[in-house]
Amino acid sequence: MDEILGQVLRNAVWERLDMLSELATRADAPSLLSVARSELPRLTEGWRAMLSAHEPDERGNCPTCSSRWRQQKAPCSVWRAAYEHLVAGGLAPAGGRHVRRASSSPRRVVAGAR
Repeated sequence: MDEILGQVLRNAVWERLDMLSELATRADAPSLLSVARSELPRLTEGWRAMLSAHEPDERGNCPTCSSRWRQQKAPCSVWRAAYEHLVAGGLAPAGGRHVRRASSSPRRVVAGAR
C-alpha cells in the first residue's frame, strides 16, 4: 500500500510541476502574474523546508542523506541542485519538461537529475 501511495504522490507532484512549466511558457501576462503571486511563495517555502532537512549537522554531514554506515558531507546533492537551479541559473543544464518512465515500477529520483 505504501508503494502505491508513494507512486500516487510522486505522479501528482510531477503533474503539478509540468502544469506550472506549461503555464510559464504559454500563459498570457495577467494569468502569469496571478500564477506567480500564488505559486512562488509555495515553491520557495517548499525549497526552504527541503533544504532545512538537509542542513549540515555539527560534524558537517547532511543528516538526511547520511546513513549509519555512510556519512554524506555537506553540501549534499540537494544543496548542490538548489544552487545550480536557484543561483547559478544560466550555468545549470537546460532541460524541458520532465519525462516519466512508462514502467509501473517505482523509480529512484536523484536530486538534481532530470
